[in-house]
Amino acid sequence: MNNPFQQHGAFSWCELMTRDLPTARSFYAKLFGWTLVEETVAGTDYTVVKVGEREIGGMMSTDAPQVQGSPPPHWGVYVTVENVDATTKLAEEMGANILVQPTEIPNVGRFAIFKDPQGAVLSIISYS
Repeated sequence: MNNPFQQHGAFSWCELMTRDLPTARSFYAKLFGWTLVEETVAGTDYTVVKVGEREIGGMMSTDAPQVQGSPPPHWGVYVTVENVDATTKLAEEMGANILVQPTEIPNVGRFAIFKDPQGAVLSIISYS
């Protein structure tokens, strides 16, 4: 399989959730030389992070309407799965606490977020 985003079990996306998106954009662009592309995804300001021509992650505000609760600023990672709903169900059966139920991201795919039995948070995604 040529596209690592489509490979089950592969880490495929990193995402910064931050309270001050403009400052974070400036900091990381200067620190790593990232190219940042500002977009609107599902009605929310979203910044796609690129290294060269490859999209590797994104940034969004913790104030976005889709964000539940008031999480502190943090980086999160996504693991690709074949079926978000089935994987979420299995994770819950294995003792995970589901933080975000399976949810559609228009023109991207479907994701969910859970906390494993030891308390580590992980996001899963299936790409369209």
